[in-house]
Amino acid sequence: MMRLDKMLANLGYGSRKEVKSLIRKGHIRVNSTIIKKDDYRLEPDIDKVYIDDTLIVYKPLVYIMMNKPQGVISATEDKVHKTVVDLIEGYDHYHVYPVGRLDKDTEGLMLLTNDGILARELLFPSKKAEKKYYARLKYDHGPNDEELFEKGITIDTGYRCQSARLAYLSKREAYVIITEGKFHQVKKMFEAVGNEVVYLKRLEMKGLILDPQLKPGEYRELTEEEMDILHISQLHANL
Repeated sequence: MMRLDKMLANLGYGSRKEVKSLIRKGHIRVNSTIIKKDDYRLEPDIDKVYIDDTLIVYKPLVYIMMNKPQGVISATEDKVHKTVVDLIEGYDHYHVYPVGRLDKDTEGLMLLTNDGILARELLFPSKKAEKKYYARLKYDHGPNDEELFEKGITIDTGYRCQSARLAYLSKREAYVIITEGKFHQVKKMFEAVGNEVVYLKRLEMKGLILDPQLKPGEYRELTEEEMDILHISQLHANL
């Protein structure tokens, strides 16, 4: 059960004070009954709530796909730089945050949500959620790079990365698939084999593919099909 005023405030229909006023003035209907008590309790997944005959869709969790642009950091707030959260509008009341991080100069698929269960599924190394990147390099690739990536590249003075898949598209272009998210990991892996990343873009996360129609900085909510790819319903059913 949830208080009516809390549900409306959580969904962005105003402050707690503002939604209390809406309720007391008779603008809110639950199923077929006008409700004027702000402490009225309801089942948000079952009861139908209307504001002046407009049905409210209750979504406690949201999932947003963004094509992160360069120059923006993967954080909820920052005093100096613009963040991915700064780019989205209309979701303040959901308190979404980026799942993982992309470097400031890296583009591509960023998922923002308020679903901690999904975030853990995508971020914990033990879950081995694959992330695919496109990389452009400064130098021609080496003859044994694919094998070295598969064995596990050592970075950061001794940390050995989990096995990664590397496929060269040309002498200076490659796809990389990793299951971790260490700081600057893809760049450091290429540095370890004597190369340098000049452009990096994330294309996929655990089968979720960046919408090619999204320009850098654009975003949208996931479709039902995309949510199924991430097994979101199953993750919550297993609790």
